[in-house]
Amino acid sequence: MNTLYCRLGLAAFFMLLQASAFCDPVVADMALPRPNSYLARSANAMPHTNPAQVDSTAVAGPRGPTRLLAPMELRYAKGIGPGHFGFTISSPYRNGRRVIWSSGADGIVKLDEASFRVIDAMPLAGVTPMTDAEAESVLGQLASLRGPARLQFAIRHAPRIYGSNMAGVYTLLDRDGNFYVGGKTGLTAYGDRHPGDPDSPIAVRRTWTLPAGVKGPLVGINMTYDGWLVLVTEDGWLMTVSRDFRFHHLMRLPHAEEEAATQNAKMAAEGRTGYGWVRNSYAVDEHGGIYIAANNWMMKMVWTGKALSAATRDGAWVVPYANSTGRGTGSTPVLMGFGKDARLVVITDGDDLMNITYYWRDAIPSDWQGRAEWGDRRIVAKLPVNLCDPARRALQSEQAVVVAGHDAFVVNNEPASYPPGFPHRYGALLLSLLGDDPAYTPHGMEKFTWDPQARQARSAWCNTEIASPNAVPFASLGSGLVYTTGVRDWQWTLEAIDIASGRAAFHYVMGGPRYNTNFSGVVIDGQGRPTFGTLFGLLRIEAVPAP
Repeated sequence: MNTLYCRLGLAAFFMLLQASAFCDPVVADMALPRPNSYLARSANAMPHTNPAQVDSTAVAGPRGPTRLLAPMELRYAKGIGPGHFGFTISSPYRNGRRVIWSSGADGIVKLDEASFRVIDAMPLAGVTPMTDAEAESVLGQLASLRGPARLQFAIRHAPRIYGSNMAGVYTLLDRDGNFYVGGKTGLTAYGDRHPGDPDSPIAVRRTWTLPAGVKGPLVGINMTYDGWLVLVTEDGWLMTVSRDFRFHHLMRLPHAEEEAATQNAKMAAEGRTGYGWVRNSYAVDEHGGIYIAANNWMMKMVWTGKALSAATRDGAWVVPYANSTGRGTGSTPVLMGFGKDARLVVITDGDDLMNITYYWRDAIPSDWQGRAEWGDRRIVAKLPVNLCDPARRALQSEQAVVVAGHDAFVVNNEPASYPPGFPHRYGALLLSLLGDDPAYTPHGMEKFTWDPQARQARSAWCNTEIASPNAVPFASLGSGLVYTTGVRDWQWTLEAIDIASGRAAFHYVMGGPRYNTNFSGVVIDGQGRPTFGTLFGLLRIEAVPAP
């Protein structure tokens, strides 16, 4: 996700999402990349904010105070089925309206952005959409059951909730209203049957099938600054595809030939279908750099405008990262530093106690010595994510690192405990459908800060009280807060943490399982409203400001 890309044998869990769009140019020069003109002109055109995958915005989000939200403050779109991990917001139509496009386990939906009214829905072929009655029944059982009965209920219903085509959670909306959805065998572009009409039904505009010999499924989606779609498969194939699907370029990633088949077979044997050689999305910079974290390797490939390149003369590089678990990183690479700032790329690695690791994106400064224990001179910094507990020996996250300026935020996604005999490889189920159970709820967020003058990173603070079971957090430079969904007393909440101090600023209480983010990401939209996917719908918080 960002991304979580694991199917747990009986279901798939992903994370994706969010975005911000336009911001103060002074802030953007340091903290945010320039907008990609080929994407929809909105606050959320693709997963993880923008091609750099930063999950942050200059727009100010809510500032509290702590309270229980009234029903009228929870704009909820139901009747759209399960598995809407991410969504996109369109550019304005000529009449000023916008629409929301989302892909779920049952199909594609289009909603009016202002009212959340469902305009149209297109079920996936061969799928019978879940009814409102079925969704309400599941929510009712999750709200009433406790203990082993609740766990068994979640195991039985996970396959139906997550569906079978979860590669389709990776979506992108371009400036011409093309909604691209990746799948197991290729790409589909959806759009308005009647162009220019926000109330138009959905139409399939075109489809693109993976070239012969290329193994899927697709993992992630992005777009270059000259308007080419960027795609990577779990098996290590990198592609750029023209938006009209007429042309494509293809290359195999370095080390994929000797490693991908072995890694994929190993994970399948362990019941970790979806933990492929590449299992996260990727970042793209404005100069054609494509940053991919494959199992064991962090790499930069380059789109020259005419071809894909792994050549050092074009700026490409490949560096190993620590991976004692053998499962690779759980995070999507995220870029840090724009304009005149130092240009870095950040991931968490695959060690049992993961490390946040920073790399130089471009040419390594000639006076940079590096450190021998880090293994490669391209590594700028490497720090353990231990929530300020030096004795801690294990912590992993399935969320992308959130970057806001020089700050980076990482959350704990290790279940607080496991039921007796429950396989640890299925732990994501405890975080998704059961993340509100105190027995499983993980706690902890850590902030790391990069000092460009000293060229060092450090742990700035740890908050071990905050819970973020499954959401992708989102930072607002405008309000100085990082937002996530948490849990308090079995109730789902929106949590706000002060970026400077790490202290909890406030929280909104939303309610029961209906408001479970389920590996969706919190987005602060263009009007400062938190928006995210839930188990069976989309939710926007329209909190009335305090007097």
